Amino acid sequence: MRQSNDIPRPEYPRPQFVRAEWMNLNGVWEFAFDDADRGRQLGWHYGLPLEGRINIPYPYQSELSGINDQSVHEVVWYTRGFEVPEQWRSGCDLLLHFGAVDYSATLWVNGHEVGHNQGGHVPFSFDIAPYLKQGDNRMTLRVEDRQDPQQPRGKQSITGQPHDIDYYCTTGIWQTVWLEPAPAIRIGEIKITPSARKGQVEIMVYLHAPAALRRIEADVLDDDVLVTRVHEETAAATCQVILKVPDAKLWSPDDPHLYNLSLRLYEGSELLDEVTSYFGLRDVELRDGRVQLNGAPVYLAMILDQGYWPESYLAAPSDEHLRADVEWVKRFGFNGARKHQKIEDPRWLYWCDRLGLLVWVEMPNAREWSQLAEERLAAEWKRAVQRDYNHPSVVAWVPVNESMGFPGLRHEHPGQYAFIERMVAMTRQTDPRRPVIDNDGWEHTDITDICAIHDYTPTAELLRARYRETVGGGSLPAHVWIDNKPLFVLGSRYRGQPVMLTEVGGFLMIPPDVPPEARDMLYEFYGSAGTHEELLEKYRDLLEGIASLRFLAGFCYTQLTDIEQEINGLLTYRREPKVPPEKIAEIHRALFGLNVGESQFGFQS
Repeated sequence: MRQSNDIPRPEYPRPQFVRAEWMNLNGVWEFAFDDADRGRQLGWHYGLPLEGRINIPYPYQSELSGINDQSVHEVVWYTRGFEVPEQWRSGCDLLLHFGAVDYSATLWVNGHEVGHNQGGHVPFSFDIAPYLKQGDNRMTLRVEDRQDPQQPRGKQSITGQPHDIDYYCTTGIWQTVWLEPAPAIRIGEIKITPSARKGQVEIMVYLHAPAALRRIEADVLDDDVLVTRVHEETAAATCQVILKVPDAKLWSPDDPHLYNLSLRLYEGSELLDEVTSYFGLRDVELRDGRVQLNGAPVYLAMILDQGYWPESYLAAPSDEHLRADVEWVKRFGFNGARKHQKIEDPRWLYWCDRLGLLVWVEMPNAREWSQLAEERLAAEWKRAVQRDYNHPSVVAWVPVNESMGFPGLRHEHPGQYAFIERMVAMTRQTDPRRPVIDNDGWEHTDITDICAIHDYTPTAELLRARYRETVGGGSLPAHVWIDNKPLFVLGSRYRGQPVMLTEVGGFLMIPPDVPPEARDMLYEFYGSAGTHEELLEKYRDLLEGIASLRFLAGFCYTQLTDIEQEINGLLTYRREPKVPPEKIAEIHRALFGLNVGESQFGFQS
């Protein structure tokens, strides 16, 4: 692999689909703000030098970018020179990959307009081989990131400034940029579907090629030991490969066993392309009001993880930071994470796969509703589900959270309701095996797979009282209201799905120097704690209340880290624990029988 450890994020960025040769393009690029939107008029797209400098892949708003300007600039430009190794220049395509660029991007190479992308959380790539020349080449990227409430933006403030539960924006490139030589006839994509019950893995191979007779050879390896090998011929540009795994070792949070996968494409005896990947054998099902993993019920003890860092915002400072966040979650004794309003860097999912963490993937939502907002959301969400399909850690999809961008649901807006159901249907068509939560929090439709409730009731006593009246004999009645919001809308009702409290707690550590008159909405909405000891006791009390609600299939605590003004994490923004992780893990062991804490996984304090 072509990389250098003296540039940011040097690791291979796409662990589920690896080719041996690649070139990391992170590091210092030329950069400019274009507030007057005159860059094209000035000829910047021809690769003209730009005065500023930025450290890729960090957004200009962040400290690690080298700019550290939190003001709003809706149009920005990037450019840099590059040389292509001579051995890459003959007989192959040259793919230029962007991990994520927020929000709308146009690429030029040597003054030629190559392509466009819209969607701030999903990858895209272009074959730039036709536009190259000998020696030095120039690539230029123009990015628009409007303060548009109809644009999928997650927790990025539409004012540009943090307030309430919104944070600083992330504009432009925020994941790795890299070059990859690839044969013109190649493996374009793979879709891995494991079956623990059958002890097999099914792989759909999609070729970047015209239909013709070719052969796919697939190897499954346990570490470096060959487990099984299969050859399949295809006369189409797709091929299904099914491999039985003898004496199969299953994937779970307690034992996250992964198999390595190698795929080779042949035409006659000629090897055209080879990629490597990995998979975990596991099944996810919903039965009898519970989530089942590999045929056995699993109680989901999750934490809300928003994936922000003080020095880089949405962009992870390093691969080590991504791994550390997964390790923190497990040290606290949680077996899952709900990644909130963000499609996270694939390297985070890689560490969830490798270390064993159950993940709910959630789409960043817009803030206003329109037909355009619906189209943007649906298009980007489908690409996100396709990107993350192969990760064994992913066990649920969440296209919408708390009716964000769909304010008419409460008033039974039929068009918004119908769109939410279409989002569920599209997700199931893309992935028919994992559950889909239609609208996490409240205002569910009739087809959600899990009844997910957001409830910040602060004590066990109040929680028991609320659900003693609401649930009665263990089943939700047809008409339930949570904090003045209907749990189901437009004639839909509870139909026996697993019920989870997917946002609870949120206890704020109120700084001692904040006067009562300065406390904003956050202090009024969430419970609070004055000391670390009080935070631990409030957590213990709340979890005892949750454990007493036998109808629940799990919970999700708000949240893993503080973020800017939202100081309700178990960790500070700088990842310092407010309470000993082993104390939280012990609560989970005592109440739910979970044993995923520090001692089992050998993490160091």
